[in-house]
Amino acid sequence: MTKLKDTILDELQYTSQDLLIRNKSILDSTTKMLDSSARISRTLSKAATQCGCIKIYAEKQQIPKLTENLEEMQSHMQTHIEGALCDNCRELLEKDIGRNLFYLSAICNTLDLNLYDIIIKELKRLKLLGKYSLR
Repeated sequence: MTKLKDTILDELQYTSQDLLIRNKSILDSTTKMLDSSARISRTLSKAATQCGCIKIYAEKQQIPKLTENLEEMQSHMQTHIEGALCDNCRELLEKDIGRNLFYLSAICNTLDLNLYDIIIKELKRLKLLGKYSLR
């Protein structure tokens, strides 16, 4: 395994390696990560439909036909969210995202990948392409 740097991500990766016992198979880890992704979506939906702390108004993004630059285009893009997460919904969403990160780090462990290194490489790609990565 690559020499891990002294970061919180590395600590998460080490910890997930130590704690993952029953679901050590790559198939278990990937399906658990997919399940945790679905839970993130479900928790977000519940924040809108049951709690009501946020409202989601989704519609087609309105982009003027003639935009002079990407900053102008970005200013027209909407998140479709109004309001803010209440403390309870925020806590639930953070828990679901944390679980997702746990299984992501487990997948990295199984494949001998370093999550910190992956994030650094992606950050470099994003900085290199800047707004032209168009994500």
